[in-house]
Amino acid sequence: MGWLVAKSGGRSGGRQLTVRVRSARRRKASSTEWLTRQLNDPYVAEARRQGYRTRAAFKLVQLDERFHLLRRGQLVVDLGCAPGGWSQIAAARVGAGTADGGAVVGVDLSETDSLPGAVLLRGDFRDAAVVGEIRAALGGPADLVLSDMAAPATGHAATDHLRVVALAEDALALAETLLKPGGAFVAKVFQGGAAGDLLAALKQSFAEVRHAKPAASRAESAETYVVAKGFRGGA
Repeated sequence: MGWLVAKSGGRSGGRQLTVRVRSARRRKASSTEWLTRQLNDPYVAEARRQGYRTRAAFKLVQLDERFHLLRRGQLVVDLGCAPGGWSQIAAARVGAGTADGGAVVGVDLSETDSLPGAVLLRGDFRDAAVVGEIRAALGGPADLVLSDMAAPATGHAATDHLRVVALAEDALALAETLLKPGGAFVAKVFQGGAAGDLLAALKQSFAEVRHAKPAASRAESAETYVVAKGFRGGA
């Protein structure tokens, strides 16, 4: 069985402890590395303190602080919403569920625990019936479509990149049918960001296209986000 070792650092009285996880006979090395990151990740601890469902909530917080994406009264779609961290932030910032607030509709292949003020659907966002449910729950054209989706990793960087870009392209195709003029779109991409056909489509549909890597994204992660604002079409 593995065990934890607390390694002190800094001055006494204000020491910060680094938790090191010893490898266990039945635990894979990758699992040990993941557990070590979780135990020493300040965003994990802060998410727990603030009641966020996941550390990924801070990625949207930081993107919003930089690009001013979320405002009270907006209609927001969160693709790949489970376990609900981004929907949680969006619902709070648009005032979902209040008299003068907006609405947040999340969808994921996995079941997502209910969240005050948000409508969380289970299904494939590429399915026409699910799209109909999204539209009905929104009650009007969306101001913002979010996608923090990532396909299961294969361990082959080029393949993983292509799969994430394909998801982003599908998310963009849906966003173009849901957004109101001037709306915004955010999607996870990897490596060098959006490129090729995806980047061309974004530049054609939006007035501004930027890339950003929030501080909450782990340094060793290849993930980055494309942020597109000023939608030129209209749902």
